[in-house]
Amino acid sequence: MSSLAGKVAIITGASSGIGAATAIHFAKLGASLAITGRNIQNLKNTETSCLQSGAPEISVIQADVCNESDCQRIISETLAKFKKLDILVNNAGVLEMGSIANTSLEQYDRVMNTNVRAVYNLTMLAVPHLELTKGNIVNVSSVNGIRSFPGVLAYNISKAALDQMTRCVALELAPKQIRVNSVNPGVVITELQKRGGLDEEKYAAFLEHSRTTHALGRPGNPDEVAKAIAFLASDDASFSTGVSLPVDGGRHAMCPS
Repeated sequence: MSSLAGKVAIITGASSGIGAATAIHFAKLGASLAITGRNIQNLKNTETSCLQSGAPEISVIQADVCNESDCQRIISETLAKFKKLDILVNNAGVLEMGSIANTSLEQYDRVMNTNVRAVYNLTMLAVPHLELTKGNIVNVSSVNGIRSFPGVLAYNISKAALDQMTRCVALELAPKQIRVNSVNPGVVITELQKRGGLDEEKYAAFLEHSRTTHALGRPGNPDEVAKAIAFLASDDASFSTGVSLPVDGGRHAMCPS
């Protein structure tokens, strides 16, 4: 695995789950980090783990990516501390349960604002600085952007939109030598589904069901996604852009039987 020593990375949604695991893995690879999220205590816990893992420097930025001024502040505080930006990991995201029969425009707006609009905004703000370093962007999408699933309609739409954004922005930024890729996780053991509305009993059943819906017979863990993100962000992926990389135990290749 390529070292990320000397690189400066912004990681959104770094207070838990895939974002926290990515921050810790980047720290092990020597990156300096600006970690963002809404929960300051959880962010501080991530900071401690990153420092223990060898991160040279860390900036903790409590922020809501749906807030435009917060996005501006994420960029400005990162530049003020580190003087440059090499990697943007757009990881912050939300999931909510709902079908077309029982959803609402309010739910659609909440999910799309976090999963698409915020990524659009932060990417737009980061581009001038990534151009200077010939840096790159990794978006955290989902297998739900590749395949269709009932019951999480707004989430599915948001991740399909994010995959298209990844491809379009990759083409737009290629002349600037900025790479743009995404990872598309399957079921990963985080708090995402619980926050989306599953209680403990339903979540346990959901994980058990994942043994049959994923070809490898199990859900994933955040570290496995973090390593894929690190690969795409590293010089080892220097000739890869516009990629949507499934990290899903084969879920994207499965068909109902």
